[in-house]
Amino acid sequence: MPSSGKIEIFYTAFREISNVIHSSTRADEVLELIVWKVTETLAAKGALLRILNLETERFELNAAYGLSDAYLSKGPVTRQSIITEVYKQKSYVIIEDVLKDPRIQYPREAYQEGIRMVLDLPLVFRDNIAGLLRVYFPESRPFEEDELDFAVALAQQCACAIDKARLIEEQQARYNQLALHTEKLSALGRMAAGIAHEINNPLAGVLLYSSNLSKKIPDDSPLKEGMEIIIRETQRCKIIIQELLEFARDREPKKAKADIHPIIDRAVSMLENEFRLRRIDLQKSYSKKIHTCMLDENQLQQVFVNLLLNAAHAIDQQGTIEIRTRVDPAGHRMFIEVQDDGCGIPPENLNKIFEPFFSTKKNGSGLGLAVSYGIVQNHRGELTVESQPDKGTCFTITLPMRQ
Repeated sequence: MPSSGKIEIFYTAFREISNVIHSSTRADEVLELIVWKVTETLAAKGALLRILNLETERFELNAAYGLSDAYLSKGPVTRQSIITEVYKQKSYVIIEDVLKDPRIQYPREAYQEGIRMVLDLPLVFRDNIAGLLRVYFPESRPFEEDELDFAVALAQQCACAIDKARLIEEQQARYNQLALHTEKLSALGRMAAGIAHEINNPLAGVLLYSSNLSKKIPDDSPLKEGMEIIIRETQRCKIIIQELLEFARDREPKKAKADIHPIIDRAVSMLENEFRLRRIDLQKSYSKKIHTCMLDENQLQQVFVNLLLNAAHAIDQQGTIEIRTRVDPAGHRMFIEVQDDGCGIPPENLNKIFEPFFSTKKNGSGLGLAVSYGIVQNHRGELTVESQPDKGTCFTITLPMRQ
């Protein structure tokens, strides 16, 4: 029967370690506390903690207490030499003879260190071995049940701390990668804006002079067609540069109380001739539950024009575009859907369509959807897409009703 004093010592040590595990994001701080506390509580000579390196499959030293530098300088332990079926079946292993047991990798050095007995505690998390906590004793001794229970519980806490540290490292690596990618895009945007400004002025001059020359060239002249091509392509370049500048500017929306339906109607009216030429039937289904909310009318009109143009180009000749609006049951969000029965988007392109400069159109700049995505995000909304080849595409804009 364990004494109340010993139970109190175990409880205090366990509580200190648990507090550090939950409050600290530094794994080394937790592991150093564990080897110190397990040595002190079990009256051991020292302890060390090795963590499994997932790349090399070796147990590398991460924390130690009470052992000399000469002993600790030994290299990492291989997985095969320590973890056997015994470790997988039991929660602890007691090694009573360090000179004869094959699980001691450096028996002579261990004996010279004054080690006579070892308690091994595999660190297991979700049935995977994360490391090994090894406690060294200067002489053979029996263990009470409460001592072993304390050591096993400590090993389980240690495994949780290692798993938490690995999760933090993975999240930090992802964050660093995302930050680097964002910085590259930001630099690209600044560079593109600078280049666009530099090109815009010469293009304006080319367009002005070519338009004047075109007026002076007789209609039957062979130069007339070439000059019209110059004017048309120059105008296309100016449109691309304008879109590039719009993308790089990323303006904050100037919100005011507005109804989403008149904004959609204005975008539709701008494209009526386009729909008529392509023989596109436009259908609208508006929800009566949508009320006025804070929106930038000009920016959202730009989004609807872009989505409707994309739908028209996907249909090409004769088809249907449907615009639907609805509200979620709680009345917190509105949904605007623009659906067409056109050619659809190949699955491999679905994750790319919102990327800058990605376009499947012959003369597309690849900036329309990227700009639209940014505008919706600045309204604290989402722009998503669902599509199937040869069956059509549906873009959904989700916007908050209350801001």
